[in-house]
Amino acid sequence: MCDEFIHPGLVSDPRLSRRTFGLMTAALAGTTGTALAQSNVAQADVTVKTADGACDAVLFHPKGDGKWPAVLVWPDIMGLRPVFRDMGARLAAQGYTVLVVNPFYRSARAPVIGDNFNFGDPEQRAKLTGYRAAMSDAGVDSDARAILAFLDTQPQTDTARKAGVQGYCMGGALAFRTAAAVPARIAAVGSFHGGNGLVTAKPDSPHLLIAKTNAAFLVCQAQNDDAAQPEVKEKLKEAFAAAGKQAVVEVYHANHGWCVPGSQAYNEGEAERAWAALGRLYKTALI
Repeated sequence: MCDEFIHPGLVSDPRLSRRTFGLMTAALAGTTGTALAQSNVAQADVTVKTADGACDAVLFHPKGDGKWPAVLVWPDIMGLRPVFRDMGARLAAQGYTVLVVNPFYRSARAPVIGDNFNFGDPEQRAKLTGYRAAMSDAGVDSDARAILAFLDTQPQTDTARKAGVQGYCMGGALAFRTAAAVPARIAAVGSFHGGNGLVTAKPDSPHLLIAKTNAAFLVCQAQNDDAAQPEVKEKLKEAFAAAGKQAVVEVYHANHGWCVPGSQAYNEGEAERAWAALGRLYKTALI
């Protein structure tokens, strides 16, 4: 769920400008993970050709010779921006070849928001929901296949090992779709404050795709999403059990958006807890 009642308003990141975004290297500071990423990770802006056009993205991998498991990162509804570059670099520093994509490439190049974006402003919010509406289920599935194929052509990707996918906010549902679209490659799925969009009454609800996957799941729900619809976590658990999938579904003591620095809901303690849980998932599943 990403609406004015659940998602906090202002997004703060002084690096959010089109003039500097394409030229910047990740300005990493603050935590041990990001400090390590600053010195040990290579990054490059790349373009992934898809059936619908050209998806701009950022590729990260540890410096030096080597091959590492692939991970696709779907950002939240505010898209690919500096903080997601930071997060991609941090993940790569842990030993992965990471691609963070612009999910809205059909509508605009990243970043799609500026440094004074207010999700609580109906006009600004409508722009993002319009970008999201341009992404059909079939289009997302096609994107997922193209993106994983792109990752598998990179010399830094260890194609002998399975891949992972993680998503934030709306990206949680996209991560579920990716695992179903590329079941032979995706072995681990992480959803962080994916909200109640993971379980809907529609025939394309992400939870109905679980049986089509070959992945283990980590679903970290926000406390305010859970308060709004507590039945979502139970329906997810039921779907995982019925499909025989390994899954952790847990409500964190933080609100929607808590994993992403710059969000008004950012909660460092719970964000670090989520990072640790993701690390355990990838270490056991991406083999």
